[in-house]
Amino acid sequence: MGFWEFAYMTESSRNAVSVEGAQLIDGKAMAAQMTDDIRQQVEKLVEQGHELPGLAVVLVGNDPASEVYVKNKAIQTHRAGMKSFMHMMPESTSQEELLTLIDELNANPKVNGILVQLPLPAQIDPIVVTNAIKPEKDVDGLGEVNTGRLALGMKNGIVPCTPLGCLKLLQSVHKDMTGLHAVVVGASNLVGKPMAQLLLKENCTVSVAHIHTRNIEEITRQADILVVATGKAELVKANWVKPGATVIDVGITRLKTAEGKSRLVGDVDFEAVRHVAGYITPVPGGVGPMTIACLLHNTFQAARSEVNLSE
Repeated sequence: MGFWEFAYMTESSRNAVSVEGAQLIDGKAMAAQMTDDIRQQVEKLVEQGHELPGLAVVLVGNDPASEVYVKNKAIQTHRAGMKSFMHMMPESTSQEELLTLIDELNANPKVNGILVQLPLPAQIDPIVVTNAIKPEKDVDGLGEVNTGRLALGMKNGIVPCTPLGCLKLLQSVHKDMTGLHAVVVGASNLVGKPMAQLLLKENCTVSVAHIHTRNIEEITRQADILVVATGKAELVKANWVKPGATVIDVGITRLKTAEGKSRLVGDVDFEAVRHVAGYITPVPGGVGPMTIACLLHNTFQAARSEVNLSE
């Protein structure tokens, strides 16, 4: 089973429910199914006499949101039947100290995947750190080797987790995306650029909009598929969206309410857009769970590849 064959395609009725006009794409349910499937594959790998796949996650600093996210990754890794190796380093960690740890993890046969949680403190260059990870263990898919493989359309690369999760959500409601106009709002290396590459691979006509795009709402209104990853809360309004379009909301922001509490919102004004869109992902419960599920998927694939190489 090759990398691109390890896909989770489900019928629309299994992962989309009505939400006053739009169909809600249930990323939480889909991620749970992916995790269960990975666990079964891990069990088969162990039955064949191989080691449990292992994922090492490195967190530098004391960012509370990152700490919660990293702990959740560890929980889901165990749920998928794999080993989790946590490395918590202080804010004062130097780049040399972090690179030393990465060298140790690269050489550790029990570690199949390495993820360094971003952002990193100012004294550390994230590009240097990402490229220090062996390409076959770069389960975040952000190193220059895997980035290049994706750009060239090669099948032996590791795809960044969030764009891969978005693609699987789209595949769950579109069996064929050939010829559809896909607009990606946001041009980051983490989401926007690799998302565009994946959509091109699906034979979409792809437009990428960003902070300097003029008359952006005119472009987004042309989209059959709209993927939004800007980090700006509720940026996309109803009049930005083509009726019946599929909307994938990557953003997540915590806003304070008038009562002094807080709520999580995406980059899309969900309450307004749900009346226009054909399909839409919620926040939370959409892209977020799929990002972690795809991290587990990438780790398992890395373990499989290592077994095949050794054999």
